[in-house]
Amino acid sequence: MEHSSKYLIPEIKLSSYDDKFFTSEIVFDQHMLIWFISGETKIVQAETTYTFKTGDIFLIPRNKPATIINFPRNGQPHKTVVMLLTTKVLRNFYQRRSPVDTTPIPGIRSYNNHPLLESCLASLIPYFDMNDIPEDIASIKITEAISIIRTINKEIDQVLANFEEPGKLNLVDYMERNFMF
Repeated sequence: MEHSSKYLIPEIKLSSYDDKFFTSEIVFDQHMLIWFISGETKIVQAETTYTFKTGDIFLIPRNKPATIINFPRNGQPHKTVVMLLTTKVLRNFYQRRSPVDTTPIPGIRSYNNHPLLESCLASLIPYFDMNDIPEDIASIKITEAISIIRTINKEIDQVLANFEEPGKLNLVDYMERNFMF
């Protein structure tokens, strides 16, 4: 498997898998905003299975176990721009805003081919060819992405502004829903 990643900052990367499919089982500790440049991904979670392809944009909420299967397609690598929306950045973002409802809503959010979000993420591509990018520019891009998501999805604050850590849970229920992970 030929994998490469280019980082602007630790929270923004361009990821590429050039070989056959790649699979992993993981629980993401930060929200991930992903834009597909090429390839396909299947994400299997307890509630449902999602399939994403070229042009799709989606947000994976943190603390949810998943099996991720990445495929190159049509002679093109599996290539994505990945932006981590860290708890630190989100706390800072929401600290300057009115309180919001933080009742969590489960599931991956899809923003397929939304022109504002696609433009924001596509504008990062030239920076990956540069050797040095000022960190404040990258931070501005993350804030821009959060602001766009909030504009196009009024309920997203319930996901992004929820900073609670998973607490005590019903172990039997959790194991039955997530046994394959």
